[in-house]
Amino acid sequence: MTELSLLAERVAGLKDKPVLCVGDAMLDRFIYGSVERISPEAPIPVLRIEREDAMLGGAGNVVRNLVALGAVPTFVAVVGDDDPGREIGRLLGEHSGIDPCLVVEAKRQTTIKTRFFASSQQLLRSDRETSDKLADISRSQVLNRAKDLIAASGCVVLSDYGKGVLTPPVPAELIAAAHAAGKPVVVDPKGNDYSRYRGATVLTPNRKELHEATGMSVEGDNAIVAACRHLITTCGIEAVLATRSQDGMTLVTAAGEIHHLPAEAREVFDVSGAGDTVVATLAAALASGASLLDGARLANVAAGIVVAKVGTAVAYAEEVVAALHHDDLLVGETKVLGWDGAADQVEIWRRKGERVGFTNGCFDLLHPGHISLLTQARSACDRLVVGLNSDASVSRLKGPTRPVQSEAARATVLASLSMVDMVVIFGEETPLELIRTLRPDVLVKGADYTVENVVGATDVMGWGGKVVLAELVAGQSTTNTIKKMNGN
Repeated sequence: MTELSLLAERVAGLKDKPVLCVGDAMLDRFIYGSVERISPEAPIPVLRIEREDAMLGGAGNVVRNLVALGAVPTFVAVVGDDDPGREIGRLLGEHSGIDPCLVVEAKRQTTIKTRFFASSQQLLRSDRETSDKLADISRSQVLNRAKDLIAASGCVVLSDYGKGVLTPPVPAELIAAAHAAGKPVVVDPKGNDYSRYRGATVLTPNRKELHEATGMSVEGDNAIVAACRHLITTCGIEAVLATRSQDGMTLVTAAGEIHHLPAEAREVFDVSGAGDTVVATLAAALASGASLLDGARLANVAAGIVVAKVGTAVAYAEEVVAALHHDDLLVGETKVLGWDGAADQVEIWRRKGERVGFTNGCFDLLHPGHISLLTQARSACDRLVVGLNSDASVSRLKGPTRPVQSEAARATVLASLSMVDMVVIFGEETPLELIRTLRPDVLVKGADYTVENVVGATDVMGWGGKVVLAELVAGQSTTNTIKKMNGN
């Protein structure tokens, strides 16, 4: 078995592994719009707001990544008694895999980072935050809750964004408790005094943070290694995994190991949150029993995935496996995505100015009518997503003898077609929820429908999209094909 195959097996081993994450919770807000004029009041663009999104940021993005990888995170964090804090609680509640333990501090301002975008350009970021250390009662609650959870965790993550949760003596007490329980500790550090993390298993500074913490040069492999060794020696750390953007990562251990991992990104679109992905992947790997080197390799692959996405994105387990097998997979196999991965990819296309089309069906036995529909659909957009009925939904629609081919076989055949850019399987009676998740610009169905009868038409037209009715090829249907096969 190849090294990449062994790593792919490691990804499967991340499922259901418990990881405790303690750190600074934030709310990331994204405001999207268009700029068509300059303000008459000042030489600044006027943003016409079209939509707004909110997601978990900071340490919250670490737990989002853990869930995406299949791990089971417990999250200990502090929020204010305010609307952003309650929104963080709501967002955590949307992820069934996260067990949140939020401490509410009445006089604290929940950290909010708001980013404003016009097309693919970020115009402005505004921050509202409190970085003061915790009140004594809040600090005691964080420590008590976290210590109670360490024994049941496979790994402990300290995600320090410098907003007050992980000020001394909190890191030292949690690291000591983890050591006593025999649990590894992964720290995403902040500031220039890393002695507060003494005893941690591994620190994950980026190049800039490594320079600030050591005051040493970080240009070139040798300089990176020297700076990492300085941290290991002066701060009592077992290992340092330095992330180096386009130069990949470097892992240096107290035992003298040095590993330079080349960057895995094929396209860099947005580096926001990539460090959270590294921490989450490394921690999940250690919780599964993987070595530091294997964990770093998986983290490197996962980071390469998220930098090609938009905003504080995550890497899904199936995406990591696909990336590991990228050179071995058929092109079609990389096009079949789950709902979350599909939504991320659609957003990337949309941010590039590409129009996304959607059509759906059972596609049981592919025939010329199907090819005609898909060809017409692709001609109406830049990227075509096909919603594919699951086996169970086909049986409900067509009867117990259908489908003839499994959903995996049907998805593989569809994904091998040049006019299809993505295949997403859905099990509901209709694709309405999938359409609402992906928000396509163009919705395509056969001309045997009217616009009023097309599922999702009202939604798509409501957000400015259009519905296209494709011409049908006479006499072509899977049902007729099956009848001929059966001699009917």
